[in-house]
Amino acid sequence: MLQQLSQTLQWDIIIIGGGATGLGAAVDAAARGYRTLLIEQYDFSKGTSSRSTKLVHGGVRYLEQGNIKLVKEALRERSYLLRNAPHLTSVQPFVVPVFSWWEKWYYAIGLKIYDLLSGKLSLGKTQVLSKEQTLAHLPTINTNKLAGGILYFDGQFDDSRLCMDLAVTAANHGATILNYCRASGFIKNKAKISGVLLSDTITGNEYTATAKAVINATGVFTDAVMQMDDAAKHNIVSPSQGIHLVVDRSFFPGTDAMMIPKTDDGRVLFAVPWHNKVVLGTTDTPIETIEIEPKPLEEEIEFILTHINRYCTTEIVRTDVKSIFAGLRPLVKISGPKRTALLARDHTLVVAPSGLVTITGGKWTTYRKMAEDAVDNAVFITKQEKRTCITRTLPVGHAAERLQEIGKLMMDEPLLGERIHSSYPYQKAEIVYAVRYEMGVILEDVLARRIRLLFLDAGAAVAVAPIVAALMAKELGKDANWEKEQVNSFNTLAKQYLLS
Repeated sequence: MLQQLSQTLQWDIIIIGGGATGLGAAVDAAARGYRTLLIEQYDFSKGTSSRSTKLVHGGVRYLEQGNIKLVKEALRERSYLLRNAPHLTSVQPFVVPVFSWWEKWYYAIGLKIYDLLSGKLSLGKTQVLSKEQTLAHLPTINTNKLAGGILYFDGQFDDSRLCMDLAVTAANHGATILNYCRASGFIKNKAKISGVLLSDTITGNEYTATAKAVINATGVFTDAVMQMDDAAKHNIVSPSQGIHLVVDRSFFPGTDAMMIPKTDDGRVLFAVPWHNKVVLGTTDTPIETIEIEPKPLEEEIEFILTHINRYCTTEIVRTDVKSIFAGLRPLVKISGPKRTALLARDHTLVVAPSGLVTITGGKWTTYRKMAEDAVDNAVFITKQEKRTCITRTLPVGHAAERLQEIGKLMMDEPLLGERIHSSYPYQKAEIVYAVRYEMGVILEDVLARRIRLLFLDAGAAVAVAPIVAALMAKELGKDANWEKEQVNSFNTLAKQYLLS
């Protein structure tokens, strides 16, 4: 990829930001035949895009807010995502427990409308459940005042694995994709952006990349990039923090997710099965300081534990939490609501006088549409040849090739068939594959995002860190000092994911 960067004289489109929207834009642009470069200053999906509630959904809550347009768009995009990445997505049944007859019919009518808006893209028919049926679906639900439940269907996925597959898909269509490559400034010609100054944060090498168009898809870092273009630009992003706790499936046996539609702060609370664990979340806390590694607040932790224990008979205590992670939503500022829970999740597109195209806001489910809008605008304002977007039907990923190559690694070297941890399915061959074919550069890349162990069980991730570091060091040609530094650095990071 670095070789391609050096050899390309001019790019049609440079994309800054390697999360869902940026990688989606890289897939879109490259698939249309534009010379495409994507740069990410950390690792792909290091920020918000790896820290979601793992749902591909239309947004039941937005329906209640009356945002029919967003719900319809998200439901349409949900169907594309489930069809284009079947190896990383699935249909997920949800149960909404209700505690009065009017609640039962209120949510039943709302979810029937959700069904109707899905039309032929519906994932399953909404059903009204009796108290007994609700208990069968949610065995640990607190039956006190339980009046029944509503069963409905949405989507579920693995967020950072999908980002990795988007990166591979973009590369397969000819895009140049670089992690650990930072945009340090813009080059301008007559007040118009004509290129980007780049810095390789691993080697310290610097590059100049000239481009016809530049897209800013940096999520919560949107304002920093806009102000790199124009120092007088006002902030448009109002970041909000959401945290998730991960617990064992024993607390929520069965395959159904639970959705509580109204908590004390107006947010939806989920308990979602994921990789044989359950993800509990989320919160909505306005944040002043943007950090790449946001920290869960004590009140957020207590909020989730208090609320989940209110609805379940199996009490969850702090020591039951296997991992805890926090993410920042790039909500777009509007006049009116003061609570970030009420801010719209529609995406926003801004074209600067310099030609910088900024795409921000939105949600994971609508990443493809956001990418399409960004590429359409970038091409239009720079008067490039218009080419048709094909991502609605474009398969994402390389599941078959990945399995085949991992299998080949194990045949060539049988020891790579060993698991890195007895309680989890990850094999040593997956670590080698992540370094060789998926740009895993540091220990965290692999344990957090190429495999999801840090997010599933931070203690287990710490335990296997030396094994994984040794495999990576051998593959990358690094010495024992590198291994030690990586393990120490990872252990420091992992402390944030452990609930003491």
